[in-house]
Amino acid sequence: MSRAPRPVAPGGSSLNAARRARDLARTVGGPAVDVLVVGLGATGAGAALDAAARGLSVAAIDAHDLAFGTSRWSSKLVHGGLRYLASAQFDVAHESAVERGVLMERTAPHLVGAQPFVLPLTPLVSRGQAALAWAGLRAGDGLRLAARTARATLPAPRRLSAVETRHLAPALRGSGLRGGLLSWDGRLVDDARLVTAVTRTAAAYGARILTRVRALEVSGHGARVRDERTGEEGEIRARAVINACGVWAGGLVDGIRIRPSRGTHLVLRADRLGPLPAGLHIPVPGETNRFVLVLPQGDGRVYVGLTDEPVDGPVPDVPEVPETDIGFLLDVLGSALDVPVGRDDVVGAFAGLRPLLDTDADGGPGGAPRTADISRRHAVLTSPDGVVTVVGGKLTTYRRMAEDAVDAAVAAQRLTAGPSPTAVLPLVGAASPRTLAALPAPRRLVRRHGTEAPAVHALGDRDPRLRAPVLDGHPVTRAELVWALRHEGALDEADLLDRRTRIGLIPADRAAALPTALDLLGEVLERR
Repeated sequence: MSRAPRPVAPGGSSLNAARRARDLARTVGGPAVDVLVVGLGATGAGAALDAAARGLSVAAIDAHDLAFGTSRWSSKLVHGGLRYLASAQFDVAHESAVERGVLMERTAPHLVGAQPFVLPLTPLVSRGQAALAWAGLRAGDGLRLAARTARATLPAPRRLSAVETRHLAPALRGSGLRGGLLSWDGRLVDDARLVTAVTRTAAAYGARILTRVRALEVSGHGARVRDERTGEEGEIRARAVINACGVWAGGLVDGIRIRPSRGTHLVLRADRLGPLPAGLHIPVPGETNRFVLVLPQGDGRVYVGLTDEPVDGPVPDVPEVPETDIGFLLDVLGSALDVPVGRDDVVGAFAGLRPLLDTDADGGPGGAPRTADISRRHAVLTSPDGVVTVVGGKLTTYRRMAEDAVDAAVAAQRLTAGPSPTAVLPLVGAASPRTLAALPAPRRLVRRHGTEAPAVHALGDRDPRLRAPVLDGHPVTRAELVWALRHEGALDEADLLDRRTRIGLIPADRAAALPTALDLLGEVLERR
C-alpha cells in the first residue's frame, strides 16, 4: 500500500464514552479549533479525517451517532459509475470509478470487495435491451480501466448461458430464460462500518469526535451546541466550519435547498430465496436502464432495493417505508423469480434519503425533474459568512467530497494546510489482501474489522461468554459488542444493534438481542 502520513493522536483510534467526555470538556468553551465539522455521516467523517490528516486541529459533532442518517441506509455498494454513463454524466462516472478503486485497493480493502451480479435475460428483456445492457457493461469495464483499477480486483463482464445463469441464481424462473450477463462491482460489508473506520482514523490523527452534540446555530466562526446527553449548551469556536449534514444541511445554513429522494430496501431471510452466489440486477418492466437489486449479505439476510421517490415536507430522523415502495419491489421480484415472495416474507425494511441539491429555479413541482433525473454531482457552497456546505454526491465518492469541502474551507479562511493525503491513507484495519488472509481470526471478523480482527476474537479468550452469538442464527458475537463500546464510540444499545452491527434491521431480531446488548452495556460501564 502507498505511504501515508502517520497518525499523531496520543489516544489512538479508540473512541468511547471516556474519550468523548475528555474531548467535550476541552472543546466546548475552549480555544478555537481550525475546523469544525457538523455531521458525522460518510462525508462529514471524511472531512474530519481529511482536515486532521493535513495537520489541522479538528472537532466533529453529530446530534446523534456515527452514520445515523443516510450513510447507514445505502445498498452497501461502491458503484463504478455505470448508471451515470447512461445519462451522459461522464465526469461523475469517472469520479465514481476512481473512488471505487481507491477504496478497494488502497484505503479499505478489508471492508470493500468484488461483488458479482447477474442480469437475467428473461422474456421481459428484449434483445435490443439486452444488447444495450451488454454495451453498458463493457463501457463500465472501460471505466475500470480508465480508473486504473486492476483486473484482479474487478473481473471482466461476460455473457452467461441459461444453465450458468441458473447456477448463479437458482431462484430465477427458468421458463423463457435466454441466459444472463455477469458483471462485477464493489460491495461494502457494511456502510456504517465504513463510517466508523473513517471516523476512528480521523481520531487517530487528532480529531475530536463528539457524538450526541447538536449544532443549534452555526456561523463561519463556530457553533452554539447542546450536549444531548446532559442538555448543557455552549460554544465551539472554529476558524472554519463545514456543514456536512446531508438532507438536514438546509436547516443550518440559509439558501441551501435539498430535494430528498427516498431509496427503500426490503430485508428477507436468505433461506427464502435459497443459495445466491451472486447478486441480481432485475430489470424493472417497462423501463430502460432501471433495475431492482437483490443483494445477498452473507449473514442470513438478503436486501432488495431500491426505489427513487421524491420526499416532501420535514425531513425525519428515521424515514418510514411506505407500503407502496414495498409493493413495487415485490412486484419486480415476482417478474423474474420462480420462488414466490410475499408481504409476509418481508421481515424488515429501511429507507434512506439522498441529499440531492435542488437547482430548479422556480422551486415549483411543475418544472422540477424527477429525483431519479437529478445529477448525483456533489456541490460545495460557501455562505456569505464563510460556512462551507457540501451536499449531493453519493457514498462511493465521500472521500472526494470531503477533500473538496476541506479545500474550500482552507481557501475561504486562509488556513495553512497542504494537499489532501486521503487517497493513499489506509483506514483503521486496512492491509494488503495477503496480510488480511494470514490473520489468525475468523474470516467474517476480518471482513468487518481487518487487522483488528484478532484482537476482537481474543476477547473471547479472556471471557469465553463473549464467543457466543448475540442472537441465535445470527453471526455477530458478544465480543463485537464489547469492542464497539470500548473502541468504536458506541454509547448505548441503539448504537450497538442498529449501527455497529445491523441486527436491528429486523425488528424481531432486535427485540431478541436487546437484553444481551443491555447486559453487556451495563458490564462495560460498570468496569469504567
